[in-house]
Amino acid sequence: MKTTVLALASILSADTEIAAHDVGLDELTIAVPHHDQDMQMAVIFPAVGQHQTMFAENAIFYGTSVFKDAEPVPGRHPVVLLSHGWGGNYARMAWLSAGLASKGAIVVAVNHPSSTTFDLDFDTAFNHWTRAEEMSAALDYVLQDPIFAPIIDETRIYATGLSYGGWTALSLAGVQGNRDGFFDYCKAAGAGSQFCAELTAEGVDITAIDQDRYEASYRDPRISGVAAIDPGLTWDLAPQDVQDVKVPLLLIGLGEGAYRLNATDTSAMGSNFEALVPQASVKTIAPATHFTALGLCKPAGEALLIEEQDDPVCTDPVGTDRTQVLNTIIDALADHFELN
Repeated sequence: MKTTVLALASILSADTEIAAHDVGLDELTIAVPHHDQDMQMAVIFPAVGQHQTMFAENAIFYGTSVFKDAEPVPGRHPVVLLSHGWGGNYARMAWLSAGLASKGAIVVAVNHPSSTTFDLDFDTAFNHWTRAEEMSAALDYVLQDPIFAPIIDETRIYATGLSYGGWTALSLAGVQGNRDGFFDYCKAAGAGSQFCAELTAEGVDITAIDQDRYEASYRDPRISGVAAIDPGLTWDLAPQDVQDVKVPLLLIGLGEGAYRLNATDTSAMGSNFEALVPQASVKTIAPATHFTALGLCKPAGEALLIEEQDDPVCTDPVGTDRTQVLNTIIDALADHFELN
């Protein structure tokens, strides 16, 4: 296996608790039965390493320090399944993987076929159930792997994700979807939702999605806790859609007022999903935007994105401390999952 080690992510500020571990990274591909292609995945784990290099850096975002040739820290470690957002990838969420692994978790992340950065297929990307199936398949893999299986605490398996990945995590907890609710949201939002407008421009017919599969339960009984960061697809859900949820939930919302992305707003001002799960812990982080959770931008990142007319992923509200926001998310998940 190709094994490297991630040091404590560069996002961690000086006042953050010192990491107990360096962070190892194993990147590989596995077969998934519901796709005609292999799936890229990564296992990020507590380790001790050498030979420093860099991981997940590009012209827009800072990367994370890495060390090659690491061995996992002995013992029994919890697992956190991590799902990226629409058009994202696991490298862009390296800040979160490294933060959780530095606190003792084995993080299992994938690049979801059909809805990742280099493979975005509008015809199948909203078959959201395949994402839950992919996370379960990745979990199956590590539970059988001769290196990782012996150090996994199978009583502590969790799931988290951002945006579309937040919905994937909720699916693993047992939340069921409402296809027509998503259609009604886009119909009401019209041009006011850039995302819905993009789907219309791409000719996506939401009503053509398999309704039975869209609304089925994809709960993985091995999951013992879920944290969803700005999750999507929570509109027009009903009590019966959350009746299978038996595990502790944490909902993290990014931004307030005009800076809260409507499509992922679970509060009473948005989908009001929070009212369906009163047992959930809810944390709102502001000032921030949905895109603040994509990692630390380089000084030229904002200008480059404006020049390329891309999404404003590096533009934060006045007063936002992106490093603090990312650390707050890491700490909130670590508390929810009771990490070291």
